[in-house]
Amino acid sequence: MTIQYQCLTFDELSTSQLYALLALRQEVFIVEQHCPYLDADGQDQLALHVLGHSTDGRLATYPRLLPAGISYEHYAAIGRVITAPFARGKGLGRPLMEVSLQKLRERWGDVPVKLSAQAHLQAYYGSVGFKPVGNIYLEDGIPHIGMVLSLNT
Repeated sequence: MTIQYQCLTFDELSTSQLYALLALRQEVFIVEQHCPYLDADGQDQLALHVLGHSTDGRLATYPRLLPAGISYEHYAAIGRVITAPFARGKGLGRPLMEVSLQKLRERWGDVPVKLSAQAHLQAYYGSVGFKPVGNIYLEDGIPHIGMVLSLNT
């Protein structure tokens, strides 16, 4: 599956793009994973949004990138990482993270990055250089672990 990536600020998103990314986040994180939480957390306006569209125009992959000091005091953050159900199992995860890290570097330089990974995805994030920190904890009823990456190593 071929993916076309766009990296946009909140203000650069069209209403259709914003609707698509919010709908996908709700479909996966709230409905599929049974986690009722407030997705509109006030951080989208501060974020870069990486939209990965399939050749037929559907939103296939997405993460949200945040500068240091928003989610974590000394780390930029990658969050809301999603592969749409129709696009899973097609090898899109690693390219998504590579593009995300590239866009993060272009915007904020070689800053350390942190994310809150679902514990079962630790090997996936580890494959692009993230290292676990701390213990596994529950976030919205799902086991998670903090993971960090130093971009200049």
